[in-house]
Amino acid sequence: MDRLIAIRSEAGLPAEVPYTDPLDAGIEARVLIILEAPGPMTNAFNPVPGSGFISSDNDDATAENLWRARKQSGLIDGVLIWNAVPWYLGPTKRKPRVAEKAEGGEILRELTQMLPELHTVVPLGKHAKDTWRRFARPGLGTAMRTVESFHSGTQAMNQPGLRDHLHAALARAATDWRPLATAEDALIMIELDGIGATTNHWYEDNHGDRIDIHPRWW
Repeated sequence: MDRLIAIRSEAGLPAEVPYTDPLDAGIEARVLIILEAPGPMTNAFNPVPGSGFISSDNDDATAENLWRARKQSGLIDGVLIWNAVPWYLGPTKRKPRVAEKAEGGEILRELTQMLPELHTVVPLGKHAKDTWRRFARPGLGTAMRTVESFHSGTQAMNQPGLRDHLHAALARAATDWRPLATAEDALIMIELDGIGATTNHWYEDNHGDRIDIHPRWW
């Protein structure tokens, strides 16, 4: 984190990067939740200072909805929260640009490789999903489940059925899929890069979640 802040500061780029919650799982995380970008209550330098942390304990609706969903689904321990774009973008109406998601995706790839116990990634909202799908997951080379759902912000959570979808997704994420993993009857999908090299083999489980197969399993 300090290295990212230093690199961006030296380049004259926005460097308000909140730290991960020290009460979360850190490098022992089994589940990684990806949000869009840090909200105002993560930014300690705002006129109304935030916490300086990415946390479901922050004083905003997105954090509160996420914490309630985690409690209801039983996803309390073993969790780390991150953002598709890890630096503060300003007011929440400012959405990540493609170049920012590409840069954030590279950082996200690096982060996942620092989490040896990680088995499930949960992108919440379209920007988190897009960053994970396009820029972080391809060719990652790890066995990984992706459980997608909706952003925990008020706009999404006030729509019928979306809160229940989030709760169900987090409940699945709370379970380790690997002991029961089987691709025996599954349709194996193969993804290729721009020069035709294989980057990923994957299949959908019976919940429609994506299971990426480790290359040594191919």
